[in-house]
Amino acid sequence: MSRSAGAPRVNRVALYVGALLGPFGGGVVAAILPELSASFTVSTGVAASSLTSYLLPFAGVMLVSGTLGERWGPARTIRIAYVVYAVAAICSALAPWFWLFQVTRGVQGCANAFTTPLLMAKLAAGTPTERLGRALGLFGSMQAVGQTSAPLVGGLAAELSWRWAFVGIALVAAVLAACRLPPDSRASRDRPARLRDAWRRSILAPGLIGLVGWACLAGMSFLVAFRLEDAFGLGSGLRGLVLTGFGVAGFLTARLVGAVADRYGSRLAAATGLLAGAVLLLAVGLVESLPVVAVSWALGGVCAQLVLVAVNTTVLSSTERGRGGAISVVQAMRFLGMAAAPAVFIVPYDISAALGFAIPAALLVLVTPAVAWLRRPP
Repeated sequence: MSRSAGAPRVNRVALYVGALLGPFGGGVVAAILPELSASFTVSTGVAASSLTSYLLPFAGVMLVSGTLGERWGPARTIRIAYVVYAVAAICSALAPWFWLFQVTRGVQGCANAFTTPLLMAKLAAGTPTERLGRALGLFGSMQAVGQTSAPLVGGLAAELSWRWAFVGIALVAAVLAACRLPPDSRASRDRPARLRDAWRRSILAPGLIGLVGWACLAGMSFLVAFRLEDAFGLGSGLRGLVLTGFGVAGFLTARLVGAVADRYGSRLAAATGLLAGAVLLLAVGLVESLPVVAVSWALGGVCAQLVLVAVNTTVLSSTERGRGGAISVVQAMRFLGMAAAPAVFIVPYDISAALGFAIPAALLVLVTPAVAWLRRPP
C-alpha cells in the first residue's frame, strides 16, 4: 500500500522524542535506589521493586492498549496518556510514602503502554513502506537513548534530590502533550479496531520472535553483570560501563540496521540477529578475555536491533485492520520476555556460567525457523 510522504517534520520529531520518554521513565530509578531506600526507609531490595512496578503494568496493559487507543482515537489517546504520565510523575516526586510512590510508578507504566505502540503506528502510517525499516530504526535508537541515559540523568539529579528526576520527566511529558501530532488516518476512524484483530498468527509469530529475542539478548544484562564480577572481578562502575556498550552500539547502528531490513527483508535481518546473537552469547559465557566479552556484549546490541526492527517492520507494514493493536501485543510480548529472563536464566547460571549463557543461545537458534512467517523481502 502506498503511503504519503509523511507528517510535517515537527510532528515526526514529536513521535521520535515520545519514543525516548517511556524507557527513560522506566529506567530512571536504577541509579537512585540507595536514595529511594534512605528516603522511604525501606531496604534496597524493596526499593528495586519500583522497576517491576513500572514494567509489569506497562507490559500487561500493552496487550490491549493499542486496540483501545485506536478505538478512542490515537492522537487523543496519546495526548491524554502524556497528561496522565506527567501528573503521575509529579505525584512520584511528592510522594511521602513508598506505597504511594509504587502506585504512581504503576500509573506511569500504564500511561506509557498507551503511547509507545500508538506512536509506532502513527510513524508507520506516515512512512513509505520501502523506508519503514529506517524510520523504525531511528525510533528504536531513541528508545535506546532513553534506556541508556536514564541511570546517568537520575544519578545526577540525585546529587540534589532524587525527586528532581521526576519533576524533569513530568515537564517533558507536559511538553509532548502540547505538541501537534500527525492527524489520525481516515481508515482508523471508519473501521474501529477489535481486540481479536491483534491476535492472529501473522502477529503472534513475530511476537514469539520478539519475546525470545529480547529475553535472550537485552534481558541478559543482569547475567552479564554477574559474569563480569565472577570471572573478572569488575566493580560496579566498570560493570556499568561494559553493560552500556549494548545500548550504545544499538543506538549507533539503528539506522543502518533499518536500512538492512529495508533492502534485504525482515527475514534475513531477524535470522542474522538471532544466529549472530547466539554466537555472541556463547562468547560472553565461555571466553576468558575481558575485551572479547565486552565487544561481544556490545555487538549483541546490534543483534537485538536487527531482531527488533525486523519484527516491528513486519507488523507495521501490514495493511490489515488494527495495526496499533498488533504492534501493542508484539511489544507486550517483547517486554514480558525481558521481565521473565532473570527468573528463567539465573538457575542454570548458578549451576555453571557456561550453561547460563548456552541455554539462551540455544533458544535463539531454536526460534530462528519462525522467521519464515515474517514479511517477505520487498
